[in-house]
Amino acid sequence: MSFKDQTQNIRNICIIAHVDHGKTTLVDFLLRQAGTFRSFEHLQERVMDSMDLERERGITILAKNTSVRVGSTKINIVDTPGHSDFGGEVERIMSMVDGALLLVDAAEGPLPQTRFVLRKALAQGLKVVVVINKVDRPDARINEVLNLIFDLFIDLGATDEQVDFPIIYACARKGWCTLNITEVPGLLSGTLNGTLKPLFDTILNVVPSPKLIKSDEFKMLISNLSYSDYVGRLSIGRILSGSMKQGDVLFRKGLDTHKNLITQKFVVSKIFTYEGLKQAEVPELLAGDIGVVAGCEDVQIGDTLTNSESGEVLPRIVVETPTLAMFFSVNTSPLSGQEGVAIQSRGLRERLIREVRNNVALRFEDTEVPDRFRILGRGELQFAILIEQMRRESFEFMVGKPIVL
Repeated sequence: MSFKDQTQNIRNICIIAHVDHGKTTLVDFLLRQAGTFRSFEHLQERVMDSMDLERERGITILAKNTSVRVGSTKINIVDTPGHSDFGGEVERIMSMVDGALLLVDAAEGPLPQTRFVLRKALAQGLKVVVVINKVDRPDARINEVLNLIFDLFIDLGATDEQVDFPIIYACARKGWCTLNITEVPGLLSGTLNGTLKPLFDTILNVVPSPKLIKSDEFKMLISNLSYSDYVGRLSIGRILSGSMKQGDVLFRKGLDTHKNLITQKFVVSKIFTYEGLKQAEVPELLAGDIGVVAGCEDVQIGDTLTNSESGEVLPRIVVETPTLAMFFSVNTSPLSGQEGVAIQSRGLRERLIREVRNNVALRFEDTEVPDRFRILGRGELQFAILIEQMRRESFEFMVGKPIVL
C-alpha cells in the first residue's frame, strides 16, 4: 500500500471548546459508540480526564490523544484544554491535525476562550465542523448562537471555504446529534432515536486526509512530549513522510542553548500509536498517523526527527512564552513536617523537573538560593493545579506570590 493510500484511511482532528461546553462528554460517547470498549468493560464517565483534579474541577488540563475506528478509517482525536492558562497545550496540537470540531453551548454561545483557540485553528487553515451542543437546555437559543458563530468566523478572518462550515446539532450527554434542526424536537421527546453517526460521517466526508511532504525520507515534527519511567522521554507528533521501525537510526534536528541548529543521532527504542485511550506498541509508523517515539532524551517541542543526517528541517513550532513566575522553596517554617513530608531541596528540585518534562508549558529555573526554584508558566490556574497535585502527593513546600513577567 502506498503512503497516499494509507492516509486515505486516517483523519486527524482536535476539539475546540470553552470550559464546560461538553467537550470531554462528547469524546466519551464517541469512544463508546465507535466500539472502542468491549461490552463487558466498565467505562467511567469523563474517560479522557486522566487526573483526579480534572474530574473534580470538570476541566481539561492536559492535551490528550485518543483514536476511534469507523469502518476501515482511523480517527485520531485530540482533546485539548479550553482555558487559556493551558494554551501552551492547545497551540502545539494544531500542527498535528487537519480539522477541528468547534463545540459551542447552545445557550452560552462562543466565549473568549473559544475565540482564542479558534483563531489558531483558522490560521492553520483547518477545516472546522461546528457542533452546537446542549440543545436540550431550556434556555437554548440555537439560531442566535449560530449567527454569533458565523460572525466570529468573519471577525477572525476565515476564508470563504472555512465560513461554509457544516453544522451539527447535538446533545452530547445523551449521545445523539443531527444535521437537521427540524429533528431536534423529536430527538428531545424520544419519538426519534439518535446516535453520533451523523458526526462520524461528517468527519469522514469533510475533514481531509493528512497532508504529506513529497519525500521518501522519514520526517516527524515533534508537537508534544511525555515521559515514561520505563523508556524515558517520549516524542509525540505526526509523521509527515516516510516510515520508521523500532531499532532504526534517526537524527534529531533541534536547537542548542544558543539557538544554533544541531543534529543528534539516536536509535529508536520503542514506537507507539494511539488505539482507543491507550498507547499501543506497533512495529512500524506510517506517514499521516500520529505516533510516539522513544529513544532520545534531549528532544524538544518543534524538533524534526528524520532518517537522513542531511535532511531538511521542518518549520519549527513556536511555544508561547510564559507570563507569570512563582518561587517554590523548601519549607523552613516552624510547622515543617506537620502536614506532609518535609523534603530537602534535591527532592523538591527533582519533582519540579519531572513536572516540566511532562508539561512543556512550564519552565524551570535554578536561583542563587540552593533551596529555592523559579517556575515560569501561563497563568494562576496552572500554578494552582501544580501546587494541589504536589500537596496530594504529600510534598510540603513554600511558594511565593505570582510575579507578572
